[in-house]
Amino acid sequence: MTPPRRKRRRPQHLPAPPPPPPARPEGGSDSELRNLERLYTIAGPGDGGRAELDLVTLIVARSAPPPSASPEAAAVLRLCTAPLSVAELSAYLNLPFSAMTVLITELITAELVQARAPIVRQALPDRSLLEAVMHGLQRL
Repeated sequence: MTPPRRKRRRPQHLPAPPPPPPARPEGGSDSELRNLERLYTIAGPGDGGRAELDLVTLIVARSAPPPSASPEAAAVLRLCTAPLSVAELSAYLNLPFSAMTVLITELITAELVQARAPIVRQALPDRSLLEAVMHGLQRL
């Protein structure tokens, strides 16, 4: 009796894996992936000048959004009835800081918003306040 002949194994070529789906932003939907806007469409035409804005610069709306305002500008004006920092606005509107500064610069030149420096607290607390706290703790 002869042993069975073994067939030689040949490497098999596997089909290429399908490409991964595009990365979806957190909380995003398929319609957002299809309707991505470029940031320069949000910023609009301009001369390229920007206001001196920092992440903590406070923005306050001076008036209600006009009917001709873009959706992003109207959102900024609605959010800024109370002072908000540029970083907060950027997070709420899901726009990068650079696009936010261009948008806010346009609103400043149209005199629809006002930019203010953040409120700086005193570096050291008042001595009388510290003494009052100390005496209150000692009474406990």
